[in-house]
Amino acid sequence: MYDFAIVGGGIVGLSTGMALYKRFPNAKVLLLEKEKELAMHQTGHNSGVIHSGIYYKPGSFKAKFARQGSQSMTEFCQTHNIDHDICGKVIVATSKEELPLLENLYKRGIENQLNIRKIGPEELKELEPHVNGVGAIHVPMAGIVNYKQVSEKFAEIIRENGGQIELGNKVEKITETTDGVVIETNKKTYNARLLINCAGLFSDRVTNMSGYKADMKIVPFRGEYYQLKPEKRYLVKNLIYPVPNPNFPFLGVHFTRMIDGKVDVGPNAVLSFKREGYKKTDFDLKDFTEVMKFSGFWKLASKYMKEGLEEMVRSFSKSKFVENVQRLIPEVQEEDLIPAPAGVRAQALKSNGELVDDFHIILGKNCIHVCNAPSPAATASIEIGKYIVNRIPEPTWMKVTV
Repeated sequence: MYDFAIVGGGIVGLSTGMALYKRFPNAKVLLLEKEKELAMHQTGHNSGVIHSGIYYKPGSFKAKFARQGSQSMTEFCQTHNIDHDICGKVIVATSKEELPLLENLYKRGIENQLNIRKIGPEELKELEPHVNGVGAIHVPMAGIVNYKQVSEKFAEIIRENGGQIELGNKVEKITETTDGVVIETNKKTYNARLLINCAGLFSDRVTNMSGYKADMKIVPFRGEYYQLKPEKRYLVKNLIYPVPNPNFPFLGVHFTRMIDGKVDVGPNAVLSFKREGYKKTDFDLKDFTEVMKFSGFWKLASKYMKEGLEEMVRSFSKSKFVENVQRLIPEVQEEDLIPAPAGVRAQALKSNGELVDDFHIILGKNCIHVCNAPSPAATASIEIGKYIVNRIPEPTWMKVTV
């Protein structure tokens, strides 16, 4: 019998395992991951940005955990000698029409207790010489890191504390009992006193498998990227973001210098026909049918029809994608961009068509379900792990360290 079983070996599941050992150093912890490697999906296809929390609703988990997480993630990287760079970013208004939106975003950042500042075109040119902008917000605490490296260190800490990580174990059935949970995988059956669901793209299915019905479904959105050719990387010094479109729930195409020196350009956001569909041709009948039958998806699609169609056009037309890119950096030409790996965002959607805008965690009898943890979950992972573990009542079977 394990004290705790975690489903999902991405950065949130691993940070939760690490947090368990901080509070319960003598615990028996099991982590189950269906892939042959850890951090294969959202974590491994992450842009690598350490977010500040500027975009998120004041008082929300995302705002709080991103702000705190940017600090705790930076401290973790410093402690464990993980390459990172607190390089800062600029959020740019490319026209006078966008200045009121920039001002609103600045006020939100101040409300979220961030040390940010508004800058004019001249200072923007000093920070990012090739950017076209009439004004910007400088966010100095934003940074970059390789979250797969961070995840590997989390896993190392779990193993050092005696935790068991089982790869290639796909959870197929969960039965909640009076004093625990029975977890059946494709390889073995495990027993645990408490299950913590951090299954990311499959978190809703694991929740349902446990007997809990949440009014939400994971709808996968693929974020498609290009990279600047090596000889064009000089166009981007650090992180360059547009002012978000208030009519669309994604951040828009931006420039991200990666920790290895590459520069990602993107993403656009299109519906994926497979939960782990990183290519346009990826298709899974169950995943596709589930979305098509979900009333919430059609309500969302009708609300964002114009923006969604524009995203699809940019997905298939490189020239249209480049037009979008040139608003920020006019010098970028079509031949300067080469295809780069895509990512898939696990976005929870309610049946009424509303996106679940915040991290969403359900506390069950012998289960805890992390039902919605898209970006900035990697930045916030240490804080999410702490939060989950602190929600666990003091177990009668175990002495708790304070």
